[in-house]
Amino acid sequence: MKTRNTIDRRSFIGTTTTAAAGLILPKPGIFNIIRKDDYPSTKDFWYRRVTDGPYIDTQLGNLAFGFTDDQMLLSHDNCLTWSDRLNFWDAKNITFSHIFRNGNLLIGTRNRLYLSTDNLKTIKEIAVKNPDGSDYLPHVSKHPDYPGWYFFTLPGENSWMINGKEMLIWGNYSNVEGGAVPVNIYYSIDNGHTVKIAYSFGQNPRFKDSGDGKDTPEGILLGNPGNPKFCRHVHCVTYNPGEDAFYACTGDGRPSDGAQQECKWLKGRYNAAKDEWTWEVLIEVDFNSRYKSGGINFVDNKLYFTSDANGKEPYDRGIFRCNPADFLNKEKHELLFQPEYEVGHMLIQDGIIISGYYAVASPYQLGVIYSSDLGKTWRKYDLKEYGPRSIARLNYKNSEGWFRMDLRSGWIHRGEVLFIKPK
Repeated sequence: MKTRNTIDRRSFIGTTTTAAAGLILPKPGIFNIIRKDDYPSTKDFWYRRVTDGPYIDTQLGNLAFGFTDDQMLLSHDNCLTWSDRLNFWDAKNITFSHIFRNGNLLIGTRNRLYLSTDNLKTIKEIAVKNPDGSDYLPHVSKHPDYPGWYFFTLPGENSWMINGKEMLIWGNYSNVEGGAVPVNIYYSIDNGHTVKIAYSFGQNPRFKDSGDGKDTPEGILLGNPGNPKFCRHVHCVTYNPGEDAFYACTGDGRPSDGAQQECKWLKGRYNAAKDEWTWEVLIEVDFNSRYKSGGINFVDNKLYFTSDANGKEPYDRGIFRCNPADFLNKEKHELLFQPEYEVGHMLIQDGIIISGYYAVASPYQLGVIYSSDLGKTWRKYDLKEYGPRSIARLNYKNSEGWFRMDLRSGWIHRGEVLFIKPK
């Protein structure tokens, strides 16, 4: 298994793997997360943790995608049963998945990307493309066990309907685990058949491929040598329909030897006729700033975002709202909620705001921040029975009304899955 990653990637492009569709029967109390009546609950929501069976990685409507160590699985009934499955040699290293509205599945491992268009009956590898249409190939890592995380991303929602067409866009949260890796923003406008680079960050002198999977300044430089702007990883990419523009925020190495600040906000515009991007860097700051951000959401042309500023006190943290035009003027930011501790993720749907604490940076075991009225009132909950865990990768509600989210040990290691249903 460890040596398979050294297969020549070009020789794998275009191959397919087939498997007969199978049925995995639900275990009582595990997969019937929608139909059971005795959920634990708070004043605002019911909740249920899933610890057994496939890791439920993403959802859309009544569909859910999951995986085990050696299989990929698809459910058509909100995880009650798993009617489609495919044996896959690198399933345990899946780091990214997206269900398109037409049913296509885009799946990323550590450094490879795959597409299924037929409910996992077959799958083929996708070669990421540079802006000029040439293949963007992952670097050959000095150690096969540390190829880096090319596709893992912190937000659970990464696509928007724009002019009647779904656009998927995301940036990799990298250089934390699994080896050094270049930092990119990717996009697809054809339901995953083509994935291209929207923005490629420069070479970070603090995160080089040293062959040992650790953060180190010794090793091979990675990234775009023609771009002087670098960062450790991407926190969030979001679309604002009011401006027809995309916002991205990054983090977050500690500067040394005069190196640049890595907490950046970028604003991008896409020219569909030319299939071209233009980007501008709006701001660059250090890690103890509200602009060390995540959880970007746009509602009624208002910008909502979180901050996980850290370093030395005082901390400039909070959940904020402002007009996009006032983003660079902190005096015009409205502080909706002061969480006191670092908060890096947030999702808004139907007036409900869900955010969460990092277990390693707060006194909460599994801290949930919740508003049912778009930030007018707030409650904090600690689901202690499931901690210590950190919330990440929040998904919109499925067809039964349940939000899905990752529970991470530390702040990045895959743990379990939590479902929350508003009352």
